[in-house]
Amino acid sequence: MAVAKNVRDLQGAVSLNLDLRSSPQSTKNLQNKDSGFLDVNSSESTDLDKTKGITGFQTLVHVLKGNMGTGILGLPLAVKNAGILMGPISLLVMGFIACHCMHILVRCARRFCHRLNKPFMDYGDTVMHGLEASPSIWLQTHAHWGRHIVSFFLIITQLGFCCVYIVFLAENLKQVVEAVNSTTNNCYNNETVIPMPTMDSRLYMLSFLPVLVLLVFIRNLRILTIFSMLANISMLASLIIIAQYIAQEIPDPSRLPLVASWKTYPLFFGTAIFSFESIGVVLPLENKMKDASRFPAILSLGLSIVTALYTSIGTLGYLRFGDDIKASITLNLPNCWLYQSVKLLYIIGILCTYALQFYVPAEIIIPFTVSRVSKRWSLLVDLSMRFALVCLTCILAVLVPRLDLVLSLVGSVSSSALALIIPPLLEITTYYSEGMNALTIAKDALISILGFVGFVAGTYQALDELIKPEDSLPFSNSTIFIQ
Repeated sequence: MAVAKNVRDLQGAVSLNLDLRSSPQSTKNLQNKDSGFLDVNSSESTDLDKTKGITGFQTLVHVLKGNMGTGILGLPLAVKNAGILMGPISLLVMGFIACHCMHILVRCARRFCHRLNKPFMDYGDTVMHGLEASPSIWLQTHAHWGRHIVSFFLIITQLGFCCVYIVFLAENLKQVVEAVNSTTNNCYNNETVIPMPTMDSRLYMLSFLPVLVLLVFIRNLRILTIFSMLANISMLASLIIIAQYIAQEIPDPSRLPLVASWKTYPLFFGTAIFSFESIGVVLPLENKMKDASRFPAILSLGLSIVTALYTSIGTLGYLRFGDDIKASITLNLPNCWLYQSVKLLYIIGILCTYALQFYVPAEIIIPFTVSRVSKRWSLLVDLSMRFALVCLTCILAVLVPRLDLVLSLVGSVSSSALALIIPPLLEITTYYSEGMNALTIAKDALISILGFVGFVAGTYQALDELIKPEDSLPFSNSTIFIQ
């Protein structure tokens, strides 16, 4: 629930977007390889000197930024779906496993870099070489599938983020517009109000379409970094205001269930793994460090901070609002100008981030399409594909207007594969020929099975909720204010 997560180098430093989980290569590089995401833009990286890499502190900042996005706003509802005791424990366990899988990916990439005498290897290349090193002849002959699979899941993940953003934008803007006539300056006496009639949230989604199209028509990555900076500032300010509000008054937690129904736990899993999905950013960050040997320790520190923050926000948010918690905690904020400004700030941040998230699948899909037409039509085809992909994300958001289920579905389908299923299997294929401890194999198998079960159960539960009649659904995205 991204941020993101995207690595960019600008004036000798890396600028990482809040939600982007990986970094695309340039169009030229993508045309020459089966898939080339999770790497620094090649047209810029050729001009970079490795000795001018980023410091350990900068890497830590980018790891933190790479995990922070809209997913954190849905964690209080995720904790509700797990229980006030089971939720925080599960977040801690999931954070530990996600961090461990990132370390696995780093170790495997380093091993293949050493074997093949390469300075850097991205996620797709690492998986491909891992299959080539497996004892199975069939996997060796189909190793290129590994790169295609990673590329496919990345496209699904990033376009899923874009759908989540559109739903988020519509729901928050709808609430601000409905309450504009009754918004007050008193944030301490938040009375229940009757919102003024307004458009359906799906009409708000369509109203954002022209703005989003104009944003994705910006193909210059250096211009997009300006939007990344604006998004980071606005989201940081919003999170600070939200945190200080939910920490002011915590009701008695004894009224909340320790463990929720097992039927809703898969929804927790999907939302939580959506928030933790940043595995695609670790290899580019390691490659840009001055001293890459320090990266594992920095990664562990960064994920520990992220896990603590996620657990705190998720737990305190559920404690503060209880069963009234909505799909995004911003929808629970008081009806005063300070907290309405939080929604507006996050709207600005997500609007700016959309183009950066969209850049990843665009740099994988569009070069493939453009390479099949003559040069005179390349620009038209490029812009047409961008327009079509934006319309696709908007249509999907309109068809699935529930933010909580979109978060859970995207997390269950693609984030589970990238973060939990593939890395442990990669470790087995990488080191099996060298001899592996049976305990290590069992551990990797258990993590992959956990990811697969979450994948199946989370996807099934989200789809089952989505196909229910609308009048039987809980109002998790309701814009009615609470007292």
